[in-house]
Amino acid sequence: MFETLTDRLDGVFRRLTRRGKLTEDNIQEALREVRMALLEADVNYKVVKEFISRVREQAVGEAVMKSLSPSQQVIKVVHDELVRLMGERATDVVRAKKPPTVVLLVGLQGSGKTTTAGKLALLYRETKRCSPLLVAADIYRPAAVDQLVTIGKQIKVPVFEKGTQHDPVDIAREGVSFGRDRGFDPVIVDTAGRLHIDSDLMEELRRIRTAVSPHEILLVADAMTGQDAVNMASQFNEELDLTGVILTKMDGDARGGAALSIREVTAKPIKFVGMGEKLEPLEPFHPERMASRILGMGDVMSLIEKAEKTINREEAIALQEKIRQNTFTLEDFRNQLQQVRKLGPLEQVMSMIPGLGQLARGKNMDASESELKRIEAIINSMTKKERDDYTIINASRRRRIARGSGTNVQDVNRLLKQFVQTRKLMRGFQKGMLSLPGLLSGKLKARRGNPKFPF
Repeated sequence: MFETLTDRLDGVFRRLTRRGKLTEDNIQEALREVRMALLEADVNYKVVKEFISRVREQAVGEAVMKSLSPSQQVIKVVHDELVRLMGERATDVVRAKKPPTVVLLVGLQGSGKTTTAGKLALLYRETKRCSPLLVAADIYRPAAVDQLVTIGKQIKVPVFEKGTQHDPVDIAREGVSFGRDRGFDPVIVDTAGRLHIDSDLMEELRRIRTAVSPHEILLVADAMTGQDAVNMASQFNEELDLTGVILTKMDGDARGGAALSIREVTAKPIKFVGMGEKLEPLEPFHPERMASRILGMGDVMSLIEKAEKTINREEAIALQEKIRQNTFTLEDFRNQLQQVRKLGPLEQVMSMIPGLGQLARGKNMDASESELKRIEAIINSMTKKERDDYTIINASRRRRIARGSGTNVQDVNRLLKQFVQTRKLMRGFQKGMLSLPGLLSGKLKARRGNPKFPF
């Protein structure tokens, strides 16, 4: 996400940094380019106008112009204004004082509402240790009820449904009562959408809202629709008084205009973002981290959190000891590759590491992903003894491994050479912070709450 905007802003600030001394004209020129970059990213034009005005007011101030590094101060001003634009801090869902918490999901058809209901339930179950209940109140879209039931089975969350022959208002009301009586919390109501906003849709949603008195009314919006998502959010907010927004398909949006506009236009926070179609928990929306990603500064805190969820701490500590003793094997090498792949798409992981995001965008990440799979296949074709001691892999063994993995001897040779180099690097990596064991060893945790930006 934000690839195009990030590249444009990176170019603007590189040119600004190369100037020895900044003048008001330099800054005005840079801000004109920032304005164009934001408009091309499909950010609402009124939002862009206000944003540039606030940045200009601070950027040409005496504190910036007379600072030791004025160009870096300008970048900091832009960063801080991006954070303010997107809401300043992460906003969690409201929890009812007397359970259950009722969450009403609304939105247009095709925004990913039903899948998002499952992802939100999974988030509650896995990170908040709750017992969620899904309510299937979309009786109009073909197979919507069946889809939610299937999702519920996949994530092991119960679904309250009464088919498609009942009034959705009654289904929602009975679903909340069912959840309250049986101790489920929260109760997540999946409602119907339309291809466009109409009076019938809004009237039904208002009736459901009256029937269940939700603690949260969350709009599910497709980030890839850009400005349309902002306009739609504004209309839903006027009709229903939303409490927040969930942006879906953020991994497929190269522009990011919706994320930068919705908070300003509706005055309602983006609470979560959805990545891809897989059933995995929604990600909390952190304005400060998102601003850092947009400006190419990475997002180390999110990477740490991903690592903590997917990587076994004991295994990581054991691996550190192997690296220290120089007993790192091909088996360990394969396990490390699998751990990296668990963190998500390679490009997404690299974009979280300061300085590597732009490098990732300049490479063919699909080819890199294929290479990881090829390496794993080669190692899987080795015997346990060969994985433990690579030095015994002679010419005949290499031919057998190549045949078994569907590769050639040159691929096997290349892997072994890479492995030897990796063993050397891993020993040096012990003092660094970007190895997976390092992520869990506490070396980066000490920086929580005090992120370092390259200002």
